[in-house]
Amino acid sequence: MAALDSPARRDLLMHGPVLHVTGARPNFPKAAPVIRGLDALGVDQVLVHTGQHYDDRMSEVFFRELDLPRPDLNLGVGSASHAAQTARLMVELETVLLDRAPSLVVVYGDVNSTAAAAMVAAKLQQPLAHVEAGLRSFDLSMPEEINRMVTDRLSALLLCTSADAIAHLAREGADPASIHLVGNPMIDTLLASMDRFDVERARREHALEGRYAVATLHRPGNVDNPEDIAALVAAMHSVADQVPVVLPLHPRGRGRLREGGLFDHPGMRIVDPLGYLDFMGLVRGADLVVTDSGGVQEETTVLGVPCLTLRPNTERPVTITHGTNRLVTRENLAAATAETLAAGRPETWDVPPLWDGRAGERIASVIAGFLEEH
Repeated sequence: MAALDSPARRDLLMHGPVLHVTGARPNFPKAAPVIRGLDALGVDQVLVHTGQHYDDRMSEVFFRELDLPRPDLNLGVGSASHAAQTARLMVELETVLLDRAPSLVVVYGDVNSTAAAAMVAAKLQQPLAHVEAGLRSFDLSMPEEINRMVTDRLSALLLCTSADAIAHLAREGADPASIHLVGNPMIDTLLASMDRFDVERARREHALEGRYAVATLHRPGNVDNPEDIAALVAAMHSVADQVPVVLPLHPRGRGRLREGGLFDHPGMRIVDPLGYLDFMGLVRGADLVVTDSGGVQEETTVLGVPCLTLRPNTERPVTITHGTNRLVTRENLAAATAETLAAGRPETWDVPPLWDGRAGERIASVIAGFLEEH
């Protein structure tokens, strides 16, 4: 769609801005291409950072590295229990939405900031767009699954990364006119940044020679229960028996994992959370990734890095059917690691349709069309 001008553009300027709500590390690489796409169309925008993730390495570094505009508002909500954090988010976001009166609220992914913004927008009768709509793990023990379901039910625009997401929404009775297959904006960021992922620098900084693995662990099902942690630590040590493992460790569960002995294996290299470019440089050079993160499943799919997802399910099955991902358990992780290392990295691999670096443009076009129509 061409840049909005003439009567359509002038009409839009009379109404409120598009208001983006971001709050946690996974949101920022998804939002950056959408904001750029809308900026190219001349759409007025406001960027709200809720401060759900507030550490520099979990938040501020993304604005520097991804050329995101500085947030117009930073709510500084911080961490708390799910209920306390969501309540605080809703109170703060209600004030923002009343003050800014946006023509559309855009939310990303499945974090608490996303669900909180969705509920506030719905009660204020302000239309909502959900980027990454329709993903389902069908596991209600995951807080993210509840956030996804609530947000999708309240959204006027459902912007999907894959065909399976569209099928889920259709089964749930979503209006077909609201559903759009747009691709994956996080992959836009990855592809645009590829020449900045410095594998050799990552090797030097982490003293890595030869083969290595990268791991990320933060899901409640892995790090909250002390009984689970003992099994998790044993499983991760079985990986480190075979190959050095670099683990940038999320604050969530760090103390419990330390107490459980995760740090004690000489092959486990526990580091603080990394910025986007540093982390992706590390992943790009890895022979194996072990994760419980949704986004890492997608990034490894595009990079062709074998990924073992330490979960009983995934809301991103396209990374298995069109990528390098595989679900594993703590019990079979050691064997899966041995098999993966023996097979080596693939020379060719499938990538899901429309994961081509242009999702941000498509999302911007859909949003601009919605604004003109409404």
